[in-house]
Amino acid sequence: MPDYSISHMFLNADRVVQGVMVLLFLASVSCWVVILEKAVLLKQSSVAVWRFKKLAAKLTDSVNPDDFPSFAAKIVEAGVNESRDTAGHETRADFRERVERAMRVILSGRIDRLENRVNLLATVGSTSPFVGLFGTVWGIMHSFIGIAASGETTLAVVAPGIAEALFATAMGLVAAIPAVIAFNKINSTMQKMTKEALAGIALVGNSLSRIHFTDEDRGGTPLRLKKAQES
Repeated sequence: MPDYSISHMFLNADRVVQGVMVLLFLASVSCWVVILEKAVLLKQSSVAVWRFKKLAAKLTDSVNPDDFPSFAAKIVEAGVNESRDTAGHETRADFRERVERAMRVILSGRIDRLENRVNLLATVGSTSPFVGLFGTVWGIMHSFIGIAASGETTLAVVAPGIAEALFATAMGLVAAIPAVIAFNKINSTMQKMTKEALAGIALVGNSLSRIHFTDEDRGGTPLRLKKAQES
C-alpha cells in the first residue's frame, strides 16, 4: 500500500515544493510565536488600562503618578510635568489640550511597542495562500512532466504527485488562517484598549486643569500637584 504520510509526501516532493513547504512551516511557527506573545502582553495591558481609567475617574484634589499601574504611570507623569509648566495666559481648554497632548505622546509610544511585529501576521495571512498555490502549481507541473516522460497515465501514477503538490496549498492555508484571525483580534483589542486609555487621559486632563485653575484662582500655584510629585 502506498505511503501517503506527511513526511513521505514532503520527502518525495520536488525540491521547489519542499522549499515552499519549509518556508510556510517557518512562517506558521513565527506567527504562533507572535500570537502567544501578544496574547500575554495584551492581557496585561488591557488590565492596566482598565485600572488606569478606574483610578482616573476617582481623582479629586491630587494627581500622583505613583498611584497608577506601570503602563499608565509614565503617561500621568508626563501630564503632571506638563501641567507644572506655565504657558502664559491660556484658557482652561488650552491648558487641558496641552496636558493631554503630552500624555497622548507617551501613550502612542506604548501602543507602538505593543503593535511591534503584528504586521507579520498580516503579511503571512495575505501571502501564504498564494505561496502555497505556487508550490501546488509547480508540483503539478512537475508531476505532469514526469507522467509524460514515463508514458504512464494510471491514477496510481498520477495521485502521489498531485497529493504532494496539493499539500503545499494546505500548508499555506494552515499558516494563513490563524494569522488572519489573530491579526483581526489583536487589532480589535488594540482599538478598544486605545479608546479606554484616551478616556483615562481625558479624565486625568480634566482633574489637572481643575486643580491648576482652582489654585490659580486662589492666587497660588498648583501646590497639590507639587506635593503629589514629592510624596
